[in-house]
Amino acid sequence: MTDGHATPAGSEGATFVIRRKVLKLFGAAFYIRDPAGSLIGYCKQRAFKLKEDIRIYADEACTSEWITIKARSIIDFGSTYDVARPDGRVLGSLRRRGLASTFVRDSWLVFDAGGREVAQVREDGSALPVLRRFVDFVAVLFPQRYSLVRNDGAVLATFRQRFNPFIYQLEVRIAHVDPAVEDALILAVGCLITAIEGYQAGG
Repeated sequence: MTDGHATPAGSEGATFVIRRKVLKLFGAAFYIRDPAGSLIGYCKQRAFKLKEDIRIYADEACTSEWITIKARSIIDFGSTYDVARPDGRVLGSLRRRGLASTFVRDSWLVFDAGGREVAQVREDGSALPVLRRFVDFVAVLFPQRYSLVRNDGAVLATFRQRFNPFIYQLEVRIAHVDPAVEDALILAVGCLITAIEGYQAGG
């Protein structure tokens, strides 16, 4: 990785944590920590309005922008988000699979910088994802799990919600390094999962 504050290159097996904190005045905020526990990403937005750009900074002072996640259109059932560096270098894009993600099981298509579909993000399980959407205690007792799967079936990363009824934390583990899917793009997937959960929960 490059840009001074990017994630480590060749980080196979590395685990990152994305934490959402509710702020009374600002809505909510992301905190992204690397395997050593150091803060590498921070984002603050009013109630995570996904029709707006999500800008992630390298520190809480928001002095150094790290990556941007920009929706191509206002929020809808099948939004596409472009992920880029502050200098405009595109890392890829993410497209949520509309109605199925809302009512059945969360699913995303992942595209590389050239616009080619290279992987999918799938919410693990069959019955549990549906129950989580309609039964509160299921969502608490059985946290979400996702897999980022390349088109050839290789698992590039896993996303696991840590069991905590008060604080939303998403554990992101890099399972396999692929030059077409940078760690920053994988973490952007994690940020969108965290933001969507916050939006659907109303906080």
